[in-house]
Amino acid sequence: MPVFEYTGLSEAGKPVKGLKEADSPKTLRVLLRKDGIYLTEVLGQAEARQQVTRAKTSLASKEIHLGKLARGRITTDDIAITTRQLATLLGAGVTLVEGLTALVDQVEKERLKRLLSDVKQAVNEGSSLADALAKHQKVFGSLYVNMIRAGEHSGALDAVLGRLADFTEGQAKLRQRIIGTLLYPAVMVVIGSGILVLLMTIVVPKVTKIFDSMQITLPWTTRVLIFTSNTLQSWWFIIFPIVIGAIASFVTWTRSPKGKPIWDRRVLRAPVFGNLIRLLSIARFARTLATLLKSGVPLLTAMDIVKNVLTNTVLVEVVEKARDSIREGESVANPLKRSGEFPPLVYHMIAIGERSGQLEDMLVSVADSYETQVNVRIGALTALLEPLLIVAMGGIIAFVAFSILMPILQINTAIH
Repeated sequence: MPVFEYTGLSEAGKPVKGLKEADSPKTLRVLLRKDGIYLTEVLGQAEARQQVTRAKTSLASKEIHLGKLARGRITTDDIAITTRQLATLLGAGVTLVEGLTALVDQVEKERLKRLLSDVKQAVNEGSSLADALAKHQKVFGSLYVNMIRAGEHSGALDAVLGRLADFTEGQAKLRQRIIGTLLYPAVMVVIGSGILVLLMTIVVPKVTKIFDSMQITLPWTTRVLIFTSNTLQSWWFIIFPIVIGAIASFVTWTRSPKGKPIWDRRVLRAPVFGNLIRLLSIARFARTLATLLKSGVPLLTAMDIVKNVLTNTVLVEVVEKARDSIREGESVANPLKRSGEFPPLVYHMIAIGERSGQLEDMLVSVADSYETQVNVRIGALTALLEPLLIVAMGGIIAFVAFSILMPILQINTAIH
């Protein structure tokens, strides 16, 4: 059933816009009239898409409403909530088409509503849910689509949807925890840098002018402060573009095919943060692989999907080699052990799981263990970073104050 975009008037005479499923514009008019809305204009699904395309091409010449864009963006939380609701409906005995219809009716985000409507229409026409979702793989991802496909083949779609919801919610919470941890230090650095620039370009020059007419030898700290202040004040239009350009060039290099492997290797060997990133990647690897295997996805296919979930090229290469070794008849644990990138606990537990036939449970245990370690270390880093940043900012302010006060104290001493 197509989704129509419409505009109309409420009984109070206020303009109303929205989306609604209907067989035809005539049916849409009847449905809206029951809701107390008088239809003034209707767009079919194809026309609505053309309108969206035209709007996108003219974004450069129009004001962008950030709030509207944010409301339209489909987030991981949206996918998790939708998946959980569909799993609950299917578990209660509701058919797939009825469940998708219920989701379309209650979803508020227009983009997600259109997407789910497309999926429902494809399923209604005889397509499998996995094939319907595969048309929107940029939103759902290969992991999601493959797990749905395995669930449909095994006849346990509701159970697979429940696992998917658990997995997606867990990943979203972990990401939010990491972002929340890094947000405070980032804000502190930005605010501190802004205060320092204001001091060096506005406050310090006015204060240090009194030293120009005095015949005294200034302390080295004051000379450094004056030199830095003069440099920033005179050459800011060159310094700031160079700094921004250097940062942009570095980010581009770390994302390039040549630079990313080098950077990823150095990141894993960095003190403190390297080990944290390794733990996080291994937890994601174990959790994703366990979820896929429990849902009935074949091991080689699961390894291909896990490879795409990891972001570090060093670990991606290890998974690729492991997949090739498994195809040749090896176990999962041996290639991971040979790589030297996975801790002994990981490949020992995987080896035990393979021998006992409980590989999925062992992978879940590995993921739980490493996610706990990640949470503990993130908490410790947060507790450590806050006082360090405060001390660093205090040290810089103290240096500026000391550099200004020292010459004044020297003058007072010379007068007396």
